Amino acid sequence: MIGIVAYGAYLPRLRLSRQAVFEANAWYAPQFAGKARGHRAMANWDEDSVTLAVAAARDCLGPDDDRSRVRALTLASSSLPFAERLNAGIVAEALTLDERIQAQDVTGSQRIALSAIGQALAAVRGGQGESLVLAADCRDTSAASGSELDYGDGAAAVLLGETGVLAEFLGAAHRTVDFVDRFRLAGETVDYHWEERWIRDEGISKLMPVLIGEALADADLDASAVNHFIFPGIFPKMDAQLAARCGIAAGAVVDNLNSQVGDTGVAHGLLLLASVLERAQPGQVILLAQFGNGGEALVFRVTEAINRFRPRVGVSGWLARGQEETRYTRFLSFKGQLRLERGMRGEQDKKTALTTLYRHRRAILGLVAGRCRETGQVHFPPSRVNYTPGQPLQDTQQPWKLAERQGRVLSWSAEYLSWHMSPPNQYGQVDFDGGGRILLEFTDVERGDVSTGCEVEMVFRIKDVDEKRGFNRYFWKATPVRRGNTHADQAE
Repeated sequence: MIGIVAYGAYLPRLRLSRQAVFEANAWYAPQFAGKARGHRAMANWDEDSVTLAVAAARDCLGPDDDRSRVRALTLASSSLPFAERLNAGIVAEALTLDERIQAQDVTGSQRIALSAIGQALAAVRGGQGESLVLAADCRDTSAASGSELDYGDGAAAVLLGETGVLAEFLGAAHRTVDFVDRFRLAGETVDYHWEERWIRDEGISKLMPVLIGEALADADLDASAVNHFIFPGIFPKMDAQLAARCGIAAGAVVDNLNSQVGDTGVAHGLLLLASVLERAQPGQVILLAQFGNGGEALVFRVTEAINRFRPRVGVSGWLARGQEETRYTRFLSFKGQLRLERGMRGEQDKKTALTTLYRHRRAILGLVAGRCRETGQVHFPPSRVNYTPGQPLQDTQQPWKLAERQGRVLSWSAEYLSWHMSPPNQYGQVDFDGGGRILLEFTDVERGDVSTGCEVEMVFRIKDVDEKRGFNRYFWKATPVRRGNTHADQAE
């Protein structure tokens, strides 16, 4: 048996009000009044597809230090920050995965994450070990466009293997057809969409029923056996119409979360899959299909093991943590579409020394400290010599991972003097459980969210953006622990 052995997801905390967007643009685009309902997931200024993918992977893998079972990593996205740098390599460093891991980026189509799952399952079947597939999108849109209201930012993770299978892989089908519903030339940042009726009538309605039928035949199942039908997309009721055409029960159609999250692009199929797996029962059949330059369809059957696994937070937990955002100009600023005055303090050069980044990559990207085996003292950054007063020991530090450890704020500051994308700039000294102290920035916080002694957890984010050279610098930040929404809290 091969299939899904773990799953996870991530949604940014901010949820942009579509009504606020419409009201800001109604003078120019009154035709979008019908879309001005609900919210869309909105990435913070320091989030991109890489950081979203890291968060989803941590939700899937849990806090265990030993992640050696993961032998391959695929990052699927249509909005990768680097065109010439292995984005999956950044993710692997942040997750402290083994350097011998096989990592790759895949892109080019909305259904590419499902294609990546098919390739990962083939690798598992070939005895190559467990494979982690991540999908994330943080797409740019034009202001006052339909896409601005339809899209959302998010990520999902699926670990494929053959031990402790939660959902057994039963069958699949795929079609590659150069049906262009959207495109984006290299160097451009915003998709160009073709006419909706053409996509619905000539693309989805003609290609997907055949594909879904082939996937069910490969799984040796009838359409009536499907308990959960997942078909992401921005067209209202398209999933229900497709289910009816394929003979799938109307009650099996999975809510696409568009009213709460928006369409998260490449990630949306896996995001909905993660949501379904949270509530699926043993024996139920899941059919996941996604359209894009043809299409892909996968069929799974939930096993008894589903009741023995829960992600750290899960889709339901991330949904519960959402905070409404009604400031449209803040959204534009975070997306780089509105350049605000920075003053002289915002003029400093953000060049990254790549040699230093390489030499200290485990400390910077993995947040790995050094713990002295003689004294138990934890040092960050790690070094060959202990800098504890009176204990000048050399070469006694061993790797000590801090990213999954909880911390507490020792002291903090919130100030407007330095330029910051989301003022005030909040930072402070954080003490970690088990030892270690680091001066860290706080993120996903408003004024009043940080206080001395409050518990914080680590999140992987963009530290600085070198706009002159086009380079994102990543590091870890602290955010307050928000209890009451995670599966772990529910179990307690």
